[in-house]
Amino acid sequence: MPELKTISLFMLTALAEIVGCYLPYLWLREGKTIWLLVPAALSLAVFTWLLTLHPTASGRVYAAYGGVYIFMAVLWLWIVDGIRPTTWDMIGSAVALLGMAIIMFAPRTT
Repeated sequence: MPELKTISLFMLTALAEIVGCYLPYLWLREGKTIWLLVPAALSLAVFTWLLTLHPTASGRVYAAYGGVYIFMAVLWLWIVDGIRPTTWDMIGSAVALLGMAIIMFAPRTT
């Protein structure tokens, strides 16, 4: 089940990045406390560390991660922002996930 582990790790990575960016957004746009920058910085540090846990070339990880990030951002839109994704949001997320799967799980030769 290395595929499930990879996808789960990507999803956790995306969540850490989104939280790390959302907290400063709350401070800057919603007038919340500046102290949100502390957990934001920690979340972004965790995001960076999680990216290093993938056992493949960094460029491939970054490229594939983008697909999962898109999916997680649309999920965030729905769960946190309370906005139901459109059909186009869902199709775009599916295409992005397909791209991630091709990049990460295609057969490779040495």
